[in-house]
Amino acid sequence: MSIEVNNESTYDIDEAALQRLATYCLDAMRVHPDAEIAIVLVDEAAMEQLHVQWMGEPGPTDVLSFPMDELRPGNDDAITPAGVLGDVVLCPQVAEVQAEGAGHSTMDELLYLTAHGILHLLGFDHAEPEEEKEMFSLQRDLIIGYTMSEKQRDSK
Repeated sequence: MSIEVNNESTYDIDEAALQRLATYCLDAMRVHPDAEIAIVLVDEAAMEQLHVQWMGEPGPTDVLSFPMDELRPGNDDAITPAGVLGDVVLCPQVAEVQAEGAGHSTMDELLYLTAHGILHLLGFDHAEPEEEKEMFSLQRDLIIGYTMSEKQRDSK
């Protein structure tokens, strides 16, 4: 998979962890190994500009997703076709505030937001209660699976 991480923010981020999470999520969702995705970290001003331009909402947000080829998850019988999944844009400053409120690290929040953004790229949404239940359950499962894989990696 082609997973590009571009940190355009002033935050020092574990870019390799974002890459490993994205790889884990895409593998779990049966996305073609030749799929492409970009994860971009931006400061509040840049995120606010994107948020206003694309969502018509004031202020910075935590994560925005920009799908390209409208790829959908594969299944046990068939993976998705190759293509450009799209971009996930993260704002570490907003993530930091959310992380403090949730009682975990900014990096944990960025991992959570990355999984959330990837699911949006794959067509998941949370506008309706049933969609929200499905998406957040899947997101939780992906984070748990990734965390377990990281613990195994670290114990080697």
